[in-house]
Amino acid sequence: MKKLKKPLLFTLIMLPYTNPELLEKALAQIGSKDVLVLISTIQPVILALLCSFFGYILSEKVGLMRSFSFERKNIIVVLGISALCGIMLSLDAWTFAKWIPELNGYYDTAGSFDTVTWITSVIYGGIIEEVMLRLFVMSLISFIIWKCFFRKEKKASDKVFITANVISALIFAAGHLPSTAILFGNLTPLLLIRCFLLNGAIGTVLGRFYRKYGIQYAMLAHVMVHIVSKIIWIAFIP
Repeated sequence: MKKLKKPLLFTLIMLPYTNPELLEKALAQIGSKDVLVLISTIQPVILALLCSFFGYILSEKVGLMRSFSFERKNIIVVLGISALCGIMLSLDAWTFAKWIPELNGYYDTAGSFDTVTWITSVIYGGIIEEVMLRLFVMSLISFIIWKCFFRKEKKASDKVFITANVISALIFAAGHLPSTAILFGNLTPLLLIRCFLLNGAIGTVLGRFYRKYGIQYAMLAHVMVHIVSKIIWIAFIP
């Protein structure tokens, strides 16, 4: 039971960061005949909590779990690199948007400011996505690679983590494809390149922070990327 204490505590800490609107909708559906609505509403919340719990356990098993503390030197490095990633992401408005007509309409409203939407995207992207993609997926892939191909080694090595990081970054990028398809109506070759190039590159950096410093630094970096890119869009897009 002691082994489950930390994963349970971490899961409880993550609970407030799951989308509160989803929880409210779920509670509103209790007693309703439309069970499918209830299931589809609470599913993301349950998924996030399961990833928190099992991700913590897997992270400890493979040796990716770090102390939940922040050091000034590490914070400076992470914020600096993630700010550069945020600038790189923001340049999408002046690069791919010039070559992909579907993006023009999107960036026509990118300069507008919606406090609720912005905070929600920062919290979901910075915390929940990191729990799902880095803490759970990257740890799970590391565990599978370690046990399937390097089982003779007493602990997972850097080559295991680097491979898992690349794979999880590609999964992270692929996870943006459904929303991209919905947003632009289709998936053209250029949209695919954009999705995997931008999200894959940033995902690899976030995975590196998770591996070297801890999941809290990956969360901090992800939040910083969102903040920097949005500020640039607000400041420079009419």
